[in-house]
Amino acid sequence: MKSNLKWVLYLFFINLILLTSCGKNYSPEEKNYIEEIEKYRSEKDQYMKNDPGSPFNFKGKIDFEPLKYYDPDPEIVFKSRLFLYDKKDTVKVFGTKGEERTSVRFGFVKFNYKNKEYKLNVYKGTAGNGEEYYSIWFTDNTTGNQTYGVGRYLDFELNPDSNFVYTIDFNLTYNPYCAYSPKYSCAVPTKEDHIDLAVEAGEKNFH
Repeated sequence: MKSNLKWVLYLFFINLILLTSCGKNYSPEEKNYIEEIEKYRSEKDQYMKNDPGSPFNFKGKIDFEPLKYYDPDPEIVFKSRLFLYDKKDTVKVFGTKGEERTSVRFGFVKFNYKNKEYKLNVYKGTAGNGEEYYSIWFTDNTTGNQTYGVGRYLDFELNPDSNFVYTIDFNLTYNPYCAYSPKYSCAVPTKEDHIDLAVEAGEKNFH
């Protein structure tokens, strides 16, 4: 009995050492950043659960459970200017209910990760009230497995300064509303919006 207990304790301490050695040492700034991301996610859960306009309440009540995420990672945050396309093509983008939409492929941002360069398209759309908006949507090598099968989104707010440097934070990638309720339709990323990288950051698959 005592030998079994010693063996259990031995395995416990070995696992503890392994976990400690694999842990990352974050700077105070990175720790503050992680706390901010966790706070943002907690506040979003409260909105999703309680707000009448959330996808869990607006078009019929859906059982809520906390959204699922990868752990915050400060190393998956990048800086980029917006590179405008010389020819801003109007492209067909389909919704998840099969409806055809149009959007302008406006420009792209780019980032370097593990010595490889990637780019994300930025699209310009027009809301029903005539207001223009900008979007990033993409698929990656986690899509359909750990993350939502349609793809994920990143908010993008256009700055009038052509030299403005944007923050591309994959910890803030999120699922569109159709990930939670079939009553919503969302834009499906095109083949050109795939990045050959497992973006293990941001929101995971809800179901």
